[in-house]
Amino acid sequence: MSVFLKARPLFAALVVTSLFGCANDPAPAEQLKLTEQAVAQATAVGATDDEPNMAAAQAKLTQARADMTEKSYKQARMQAEQAELDARLAEAGVLTEKSQEQLTQVNARLDRLRKQLGAEQ
Repeated sequence: MSVFLKARPLFAALVVTSLFGCANDPAPAEQLKLTEQAVAQATAVGATDDEPNMAAAQAKLTQARADMTEKSYKQARMQAEQAELDARLAEAGVLTEKSQEQLTQVNARLDRLRKQLGAEQ
């Protein structure tokens, strides 16, 4: 029994050490790469900082980079994930707007064709 009591503090120290090791977040380098790609893709389709989602993505990406420098990896990961989502939302908004413009153009052409066909009959 006395051996068990003497081993207890050592066991407790091992548990605390292992928990501390699990609490450390690894650097989110891969997430930052994904976020940078998402921002680049959104920019490539026409998203600009004038759009709120794109501005938010840029700001959060900048904050994630700063958090990485400070080794605040959990914060960096959260900021990078949010920035990725904001960039994807900005991209979707631009693509939706472009699709709406194309649809409007197609509808205008159809209307002209209908009028032409109606005038010829």
